[in-house]
Amino acid sequence: MPRKTPSVVLVGRPNVGKSTLFNRMTGRRRAIVAPIAGTTRDALARPVVWRGESFELFDTGGLFGASEDPLHELVVRQGQRAIVSADLLVLLVDGREGLVPGDERIARELRETGRPVILAVNKTDDKRSQRSALEFFQLGFDPVFEISAEHGTGVAELLDEIVKRLGTRLAPSPEPLAPTASDAETRIAIVGRPNVGKSSLVNRLLRAERVLVSDMPGTTRDAIDAPLTWHRRHFRIIDTAGMRRPGRVRSGGKVELVSVALAKESIADADVVALVIDANAGPADLDAAIGGDADRAGRGIVIVANKWDLVKSQDHTFVKTFDENVRRGMRFLDYAPILHISALTGERMGKVLETIDKVAAARRQRVPTPALNTFVEAITAANPPVSPGRRHVRILYAAQIGVAPPSFVFFTNVATTFHFSYDRFLVNQLRQKFGFVGSPIRVQVRRREKKGR
Repeated sequence: MPRKTPSVVLVGRPNVGKSTLFNRMTGRRRAIVAPIAGTTRDALARPVVWRGESFELFDTGGLFGASEDPLHELVVRQGQRAIVSADLLVLLVDGREGLVPGDERIARELRETGRPVILAVNKTDDKRSQRSALEFFQLGFDPVFEISAEHGTGVAELLDEIVKRLGTRLAPSPEPLAPTASDAETRIAIVGRPNVGKSSLVNRLLRAERVLVSDMPGTTRDAIDAPLTWHRRHFRIIDTAGMRRPGRVRSGGKVELVSVALAKESIADADVVALVIDANAGPADLDAAIGGDADRAGRGIVIVANKWDLVKSQDHTFVKTFDENVRRGMRFLDYAPILHISALTGERMGKVLETIDKVAAARRQRVPTPALNTFVEAITAANPPVSPGRRHVRILYAAQIGVAPPSFVFFTNVATTFHFSYDRFLVNQLRQKFGFVGSPIRVQVRRREKKGR
């Protein structure tokens, strides 16, 4: 059996540079970096490949030290859970500040875990920091690495030591292979307004307290992702920060601006977007705006009405009325399935991954050209196409030119576009005939060029 990928956890006080080092070692800007103590809350995890060996790197929230974050105690508890399960710990300290009591306290706790520890002194890119770095030898860890996470100095040597310490626990980096339909990873972005239960949904799907859950809006900041296997299907679940109106985001400061930017980036990178709305509050205009971002990006979409346990006591007409309100506020997402769930109680959670899997498959579906043209011939005979100028139009043939999202081109005798109502008619007919549940459909029209003599 393949060896489990070992885990390496970055620990330290708030604002010593863990997120900067995490981004440097993983080669991706996934952790938010800001000069605010306590910026990182959830434990981010990304794979690192170094000299042909691979391990999982975790960035934790700052332990101990000063933090104005009202969720600091939750952050500390989650960081401690990551430490207990780690194969190797990297204690990061601030060379500019020198040794402080918080570093000594963390060092004592790390020794008590029995886990191997590497000490890295960050921000040693000036002479003053290099002199104060000598103070850290009294913590009793050997060797001590002097690095600059911001500029990359000493990071290669630190990675060499990590690989050396992990030794036989390392998982060799596999040769890249073309994924098959069964092992391809489906990326799922969990998006929505603040406090609709996105993190609770992620934890319920993963069956673990992977991300922080709090009644305080804006708890999640970084885009947290984690792998999940379900019925031999491979998923990557991405929990994102709650998205507010642009004006409120700007007033929320740099951290929120970056958080929302990462959430939008997660939508663009996803295969399927789970748009979480609050069933108790009902659909809002901002829900439609977020759904519009996903639709324009061509992602598959599932609308997840969470907190259903708070409304299920309503009369039997409530479900119908609720869904009608959702459809009325998001007419352009009429193709997206609506699920009624409770992440808190687990009610109807079995439908979430099942529906997402169907949407992901529909988004990659390809229609054979003969079947497509037989379909086109049948519908145009009953409903001939119309151009904006009301000119007589004939569709000569059609072809599917892409998937994810499904994209079709219709070659005609004269028109370069159809009337918008006929575009909608074509999309609806394609969906009715071939499915494409939860996936937007793209339609292009081209005039067939006459062949030269």
